[in-house]
Amino acid sequence: MALLIVLDKMSPAERVSFVLHDVFQYSFAEIAEIVGRTPHACRQLASSARKRAKSATSGRVEQDEHRRVNQAFKEAWQQGSLTKLLNVLDPSVTAVTDGGGGGGIVSAAIDPMVGAEQVAAFFKAVMIKQPDLIVSEAVVNYQPGLIGSSHGRVIAVVATQITGTRISNIWAVRNPEKLHLWHNELSEGEPHVLRIA
Repeated sequence: MALLIVLDKMSPAERVSFVLHDVFQYSFAEIAEIVGRTPHACRQLASSARKRAKSATSGRVEQDEHRRVNQAFKEAWQQGSLTKLLNVLDPSVTAVTDGGGGGGIVSAAIDPMVGAEQVAAFFKAVMIKQPDLIVSEAVVNYQPGLIGSSHGRVIAVVATQITGTRISNIWAVRNPEKLHLWHNELSEGEPHVLRIA
């Protein structure tokens, strides 16, 4: 998920050069014909994109630390404590929510939220609107994550990225069309790896 966010921030020529070369093994001469640049320029674009992708996944913390930070976030969220949420969120945290397309099938923030105060206020508001929400830990995208459920149904899956000792990125899926498979898997009573894709 972090890589998808980074790809979205790349220029179109950067993204094409990176994906075609690193994923599909096109030569820079072939890519140059596609993007209308020189092979040398395409090589530089791919290199720049590679650095961005690497920085997005570098600094990944150990699973135990990731789990500890998620637990602190979970407790702060369930308590609806702005102070505790702010303590666990990086000041420049970004949160992206998926409610199901353009108008959204369920309520979710339309645009990415940036900054600890905005993100903390959003998650506090979620708990006020859904007081019966139960937040539990799970494995999401092969990393520690969180699941929100209500009346035995999964209504949100949350993936987090940790930088240092705080959450720097949050991706929350609330789209029921994407969640029904996760609910079915969880109801089997076995641990599953939940993916946000």
